[in-house]
Amino acid sequence: MAGHFEVVDATDGDCRVRLVDDDGIELALTVTYRDKGAAAKAIYTLREIAASGLVEDHTSSFSFPN
Repeated sequence: MAGHFEVVDATDGDCRVRLVDDDGIELALTVTYRDKGAAAKAIYTLREIAASGLVEDHTSSFSFPN
């Protein structure tokens, strides 16, 4: 199976969205959302960004030797 999103319980009825790769390793965990509807909107936004978002490098100028 490919990677997927999981909606998981947080605290006090809130929930989070977890992005998991095909090996079951957690790649990302969102902030908390008040309900599953808000989490679903976040998944939609994440999918849109992943499909078209640019990659910005905010690391220092240090580079590893070859």
